[in-house]
Amino acid sequence: MTAIFEVPIQSETLSPDELGEISGCARKNDQVDWLTSNRWVFFKNRAGTPVVGRLYARMRLSGINPSTLASAAEGWQLDVSKVR
Repeated sequence: MTAIFEVPIQSETLSPDELGEISGCARKNDQVDWLTSNRWVFFKNRAGTPVVGRLYARMRLSGINPSTLASAAEGWQLDVSKVR
């Protein structure tokens, strides 16, 4: 077996350690406060722990706001009213 098959697959959501590193907060309530104040989209599981998607986090950390992409794509229409 080659090393390429031994690479573990990452979870679709951030681990508590990764979320703590991004937010700078160890406690889940502080993480929720940080996520809310920085306008991140997240969900809380039954235990109250914030859950953030890995792809969403990668986009936000690279300077892309996924919320604006979705609204821009849905609201765009071709305006041909001034074409003769």
